[in-house]
Amino acid sequence: MSKIRDIKPRWAEGLPETPPWRSLGASVVVDTPWMQVTRHPAVAPTGADADYMVMRPRNVGTGVLPLHDDGTVSLVGQHRFALMRYSWEMPEGGAPEGEDPFEAVKRELAEEAGLTAAHWRAALDMDLSNSITDERAMTWVAWGLESTDKAPDPTEVFLSARVPFGALMAEIARGAVRDSLTVATAYRAYHMAREGELPAALARSMLGA
Repeated sequence: MSKIRDIKPRWAEGLPETPPWRSLGASVVVDTPWMQVTRHPAVAPTGADADYMVMRPRNVGTGVLPLHDDGTVSLVGQHRFALMRYSWEMPEGGAPEGEDPFEAVKRELAEEAGLTAAHWRAALDMDLSNSITDERAMTWVAWGLESTDKAPDPTEVFLSARVPFGALMAEIARGAVRDSLTVATAYRAYHMAREGELPAALARSMLGA
């Protein structure tokens, strides 16, 4: 699994950092195959005493936005337990400890969307909701797509849709597509298309140019 690089924004180079949080210990409150919840007596940056709890997933979140040559994207729809509502998303999953997230996301593309890709480009490496969890997510865009057999997880039931990239962006703006990895990666893909980071013909198809 790739290590997180400690990179500062260029505007922050040379600026001092504010005082850090300090943990005075840890106890495990919840322990499952998918996550731990730990509790920490802590000292806040102000010096105040604090009682902090952190949710620590065991997997790295992964996702891929599949870009077809005609400017459409493949999405999957499924019901999500935590919010108890339906969600349209790009293919996503998790890389357990010891698995390369890139290998995991290739597996998810096949299992959920029934696709393989000849070309991949890293899109984002993100911290998700960093006030309460150390969850990490890594996403890609992929093109040069070919069909393969789907193999969803035993708990998963999917619908599939292939929609114009512009339609995805419009539904994100309308609030109909809300999954954070999908939203962030779609905007990143838009930027990549605009800035010449994707093949010119693919970018023109995506942007309707």
